[in-house]
Amino acid sequence: MTRDSAPSLLWFRQDLRLADNPALAAAVARGAPVLPVYVLDDETPGAWAPGGAGRWWLHHSLAALAAEMDSFGRPLVLRRGPAERVIPELAAEVGADAVFWNRCYEPFAIARDIRIKSALQDRGLIAESRNAALLYEPWVPQTQSGGPFKVFTPFWRHLLGREAPPAPLPRPGALPGGSEARGDALEDWALLPGAPDWAGGLRERWTPGEAGAKARLAAFLDAAVGGYAATRDLPDSPGTSRLSPHLHWGEISPRQVWHATRHRAAEDGGGAAGSEGFLRELGWREFSYHLLYHWPELPERNWKPSFDAFPWREDEAAYRAWTRGRTGYPLVDAGLRELWATGWMHNRVRMVAASFLIKHLLIHWRRGEDWFWDTLVDADLASNAASWQWVVGSGADAAPFFRIFNPVTQSRKFDPEGGYLRRWLPELAKLPPAAIHAPWEATAGTLAAAGVRLGETYPRPIVDHAAARQRALASLETIKAWP
Repeated sequence: MTRDSAPSLLWFRQDLRLADNPALAAAVARGAPVLPVYVLDDETPGAWAPGGAGRWWLHHSLAALAAEMDSFGRPLVLRRGPAERVIPELAAEVGADAVFWNRCYEPFAIARDIRIKSALQDRGLIAESRNAALLYEPWVPQTQSGGPFKVFTPFWRHLLGREAPPAPLPRPGALPGGSEARGDALEDWALLPGAPDWAGGLRERWTPGEAGAKARLAAFLDAAVGGYAATRDLPDSPGTSRLSPHLHWGEISPRQVWHATRHRAAEDGGGAAGSEGFLRELGWREFSYHLLYHWPELPERNWKPSFDAFPWREDEAAYRAWTRGRTGYPLVDAGLRELWATGWMHNRVRMVAASFLIKHLLIHWRRGEDWFWDTLVDADLASNAASWQWVVGSGADAAPFFRIFNPVTQSRKFDPEGGYLRRWLPELAKLPPAAIHAPWEATAGTLAAAGVRLGETYPRPIVDHAAARQRALASLETIKAWP
C-alpha cells in the first residue's frame, strides 16, 4: 500500500452520527479510504464505564450507526479493549497514516487521548481531534480576569455575547472505500440485559440512533418548544425535549439543536420565550462540561471543601427504599419507578428525588450519583456530577443546602391532578387529587374506597418531612456551610 492511498481511521466515540461530525468531515476531505471504528473501552473509564441503561442504549445506537455505514458500503469495525492499545494496533494493521476523532472531555478520556495522540505522532501518523460535543470548547469561555466561570448566569450571558456557534456540517455524500479490517460482532459484546430482561420500558420509550434523535428534535420543535417555559416543570406533560441521551451519545450535536431552535424561533416569534428557555438548558449542559474540565474531580469530590466534613448517614434500608420507589412519598417514588422502567426521569422530579435522598435521608450524594449512572440512559459524567452537587449545595453556583424541597408541596404544585403519580404508582390510581399527594393524610374511608392499605399496598413515609428537615439543618450547622 502506498502512502498516498493509506487509509484514515475514523474513531467513533460519543459522536455516533454522520451529520455535523467534524472528524468524519476531516477524514473524508483527505480523499483516502476511510475505515470507521468503534472501540468498547471499559478499562480506561474505571468506575465511569457505561452503566446498564447506557450499555443498552449504546448497543442500539451502534446498530443504527452500522446500518448507516452499510448504506455507504462501509462496515463499522468493532474492537474491544483499552483504546490506547487498540487504536495504534489497528492503525498499524491496516497501514493507516492518519487517525481522526472527536473530543471527549471526561478527565480519563483527556489523559488517554493525549497519550494516544503523542504515540501516533511519534510514529509519523497524522492524529487530529475536533470538537463535536459542545457549542464551544470548555476552555474558551473566560471571565474578565481570565479564569473559568463559577456562576452560571454570567457564563450564559458570556456565551450569548459570543459569535454564534458554527453552522452544522452536512452529512457526507459518500465514504471513500478501499480498506477493510476484521471486527467483533455487536451481539458478542453482551451489552443488552439477559435474564431478567429489564429493558422492555426502554424499548417502548426510546429510538436510539441518529434518525431517532432527528425525529425527537423535530417533534419537540413542532409541538412543545413554544410552551416550554410553562410546561417544562410538569412531569405529566410532554413539555421537555428528551434529547439528553441523544446528546450524550452524540447522535445529534448541540450545534444542530441550537441552529434548529433558533430557526424555529425566527419562524414563529410567539415561541421565542420557550426557545430561549430551552437553549438556556443547553447552556447548563455547556456549563457542566466547563466545570468538569476545570475541576476534573467534580464527580468524586465536593467542589466546596467545607462539605467534606458533612455528617452523612449510613442507612442501607432507606437507600434501598429510595432506589425502589418505596419511600412513601408519591412524587419521589413515581420518579424512581419511572427511572427504573424507562431509564429516564423528569428533571423537576430528579431535583425532588435527589433532594430527598440527600436532605431527608442524609445519604451521601455519591450514592445517588452512582444509582443514576447505572440506571439513566442519559447518564453523562459532567451533567450528573454538576447536577448532584447543585442539589447538595456543594457545587458551583449551587442551590443552598437549606433549600429543602417538600415533596408533597412540589407534587401538588407541579402534578395537581396526580396524572404522573397514577401512571407510575398504580396502587394509588383510584385516590382523588386531594389525597394522592399525601395518602397518609387521607381519611380511612378515602383510602378504603381506593383500595389503599398503608403499610401494605403502599408504604407509609419512611421519614417525617418536618423532622427530617430539622435534622438536615442541624447537620448543616455542624460544618458552618451557610453562604
